[in-house]
Amino acid sequence: MADAVEASRARPARRPLPNHLPRESVIHPGPCACPSCGGTLRRVGEDVTETLDYVPGRFKVVRHVREAFACRACEGMVQAPAPHHAITRGRAGAGLLAHIAVAKFDDHLPLYRQAEIYARDGVDLATSTLSGWVGATAAALSPLIDLLRQDVLADSDVLYGDDTPVPVLAPGLGQTKTGRLWVYVRHERPHGGVRPPAAVFLASPDRRGERPLTHLAGFRGVLHADGYAGFNRLYEGGRTGGALIEAACWAHTRRKFFDVHAKSDSAIAGEALERIGALYAIEREIAGQPPDERQRRRQDRSRPLADALRTWAETILPQLSGPSDLAKAF
Repeated sequence: MADAVEASRARPARRPLPNHLPRESVIHPGPCACPSCGGTLRRVGEDVTETLDYVPGRFKVVRHVREAFACRACEGMVQAPAPHHAITRGRAGAGLLAHIAVAKFDDHLPLYRQAEIYARDGVDLATSTLSGWVGATAAALSPLIDLLRQDVLADSDVLYGDDTPVPVLAPGLGQTKTGRLWVYVRHERPHGGVRPPAAVFLASPDRRGERPLTHLAGFRGVLHADGYAGFNRLYEGGRTGGALIEAACWAHTRRKFFDVHAKSDSAIAGEALERIGALYAIEREIAGQPPDERQRRRQDRSRPLADALRTWAETILPQLSGPSDLAKAF
């Protein structure tokens, strides 16, 4: 019995293929007569087996034909206006430009690799051409980007901020450089807001503290971020527009204890996780409540737990070896 149960668990469940995909039917006709006796057959049903297939992306040429007319009376010429192009005087359609941008920035396909892929379809697009198209696409989208930055960075009261390293090609050096990608997120719904979530991504060649200072020059309010020292100037009184309110990140504090506990099964690290977990449980309970209610319940229930955590930490820390990972976590 146990072997049968284990076998059933080992077999992966076959999920149905997505309903939104187009279906193409291939009819496999049956025989015209019974292969056993030669009698007449009547149809009683069918069996359908579905397989998932893929058609590689295909190029196409869109011909814009503008008929020209001449007036018999005045001999004047009449013709429909030229169609709008995503790139002025460009020969790339909006769909192709979107595909190139998504492949480069989301699928991490450099332009030289895209050029090689397109060449296999007999379409010769030089890397310099693709690069020019990417720049023109960015310029065409800049009004939307400006609106998004205004909506998220200037018109919000609370933001979440973070950054991550990204490899950047360095032509001629035979290697990549490390750039930074910064993200600033508005997400009000967990605390009673009605505006939809939104995010702004900004790139920079380095991680200097002046980057977030410039990005958030027009922002006023609360910033929820990690302990990166480059954010510190945002919380200082000398900042133009006034200091931001810092909302430190519990997840980054918890992560250090989690790493120690996963490595050594430390009872002290485990207790720290339990104490922080109690704060997380309260947050799950009050998610979506109005800000005043969340603050009241945090003061009533979360603050005593946080105070007790600090007292406990101040008792434990002197007992630990200074260079240890656990001491660093505290």
